[in-house]
Amino acid sequence: MYASQHYTKTPEEAVAKSMLAGLDLNCDHFTGQHAMAAVKAGLVNESDVDTAISNNFATLMRLGFFNGDPKKQPYGNLGPQDVCTGENQELAREAARQGIVLLKNSNGSLPFLPSAIKTLAVIGPNANVTDTMIGNYHGVPCKYTTPLQGLVETVSATYQRGCPNVACTEADIDSATSLAASADAVVLVMGTDLSIEREDHDRLDLFLPGKQQQLVTEVAKAAKGPVVLVIMSGGGLDVTFAKNDKKITSIMWVGFPGQAGGLAIADVIFGRHNPSGKLPTTWYPQSYVEKLPMSNMNMRPDNSTGYPGRTYRFYTGETVYAFGDGISYTQFNHRHIKAPRLVSLGLDASHPCRSSKCQSLDAVGPYCGKAFEVQLRVRNAGNREGSHTVFMFMSPPAVHRSPVKHLLAFEKVRPGMKEKTVVRFEVDVCKDLSVVDETGKRKIALGKHVLHVGSLKYSLYITI
Repeated sequence: MYASQHYTKTPEEAVAKSMLAGLDLNCDHFTGQHAMAAVKAGLVNESDVDTAISNNFATLMRLGFFNGDPKKQPYGNLGPQDVCTGENQELAREAARQGIVLLKNSNGSLPFLPSAIKTLAVIGPNANVTDTMIGNYHGVPCKYTTPLQGLVETVSATYQRGCPNVACTEADIDSATSLAASADAVVLVMGTDLSIEREDHDRLDLFLPGKQQQLVTEVAKAAKGPVVLVIMSGGGLDVTFAKNDKKITSIMWVGFPGQAGGLAIADVIFGRHNPSGKLPTTWYPQSYVEKLPMSNMNMRPDNSTGYPGRTYRFYTGETVYAFGDGISYTQFNHRHIKAPRLVSLGLDASHPCRSSKCQSLDAVGPYCGKAFEVQLRVRNAGNREGSHTVFMFMSPPAVHRSPVKHLLAFEKVRPGMKEKTVVRFEVDVCKDLSVVDETGKRKIALGKHVLHVGSLKYSLYITI
């Protein structure tokens, strides 16, 4: 607030503003160094300091900090033996499995049948990494299982790093292509690590770093069997080349999957787990960021300057993969069961909008108590069970430069093969069907709203 953002002119002002906003503790010595001066300058009262101290001590008390010897308290002897239980390590594996997003799977290439894979080529700078899988802001893992270690638990595999590191300024393409040409299938584990993207260290572009793209392309060209591209990264990448390359049969994004990432990757590749992850962000082409000044925080596009806008809510241009994308080894169908066609706000006869045409109304008033239910039937049309996240989006009328669509609700279901289940969403008129106008006020747009789930679309009208 003071040193970097220059929000305040003095350290004392920074302490006062943060403390009065409810920040009782900061993870450094700044408050301790400057709080007394802030009190003496009259920027914060001594009673405000008392409140912050009281809150901190109350937390310590709840933790049993003053109850004598910590070793004699209920949680006084917790250690690695409590963290690294079989149950907790399985939880790490399940969390990693659920986070894997399958983005491409040509002709049902995955899952692999282990008995059909006599030799597996595992290639890439992230194929046998440990710390990379954890990302940052983490505890100490119980143990690591790398992608290579996870895969060789199921089939025999041969490993070639391909690049000395993820920067991949050099690539041993000859060795990698030779290995791929002799294997029944190839798994390429590529992407980034904290040397490429982390807090306070932005990427320079959206491409795979260095010669990774060249390595992937040449390996796919040489491969005699299916090729799986596994991407380990924190953010999206422009992998249009791989999306369009017919020799690359599958693409998986695994994020930074944690200590059991290698086991989870193998579980998905060999079909022990049916992938259900969805992209939490849109993956843009490199051309997008070239049109997007990092100093421009506007969400809405500006056609006069070529500014494309931000996020799935406003951006309408080309994407590599979109927010919410992610496929499964089975197929899910959606069918509308119940939702109103018309929602009347029931305005009083004296309301101005009764005599003049209004595009929208303030999202306040008695009609804000209105809500209705949307029911959908989800059917697993495939031959295996699987989890499925049902996203319900809404596209409002084109008023107040409203978003193209926004997410109203989501729910995860797990129907067995050929099974059906019903998903119910409660829609609040003021909360869910409103937009923010040019002045920052929330408005209910009158007219046609479109609810959509996957390819299913349903129109309803809001009237006065």
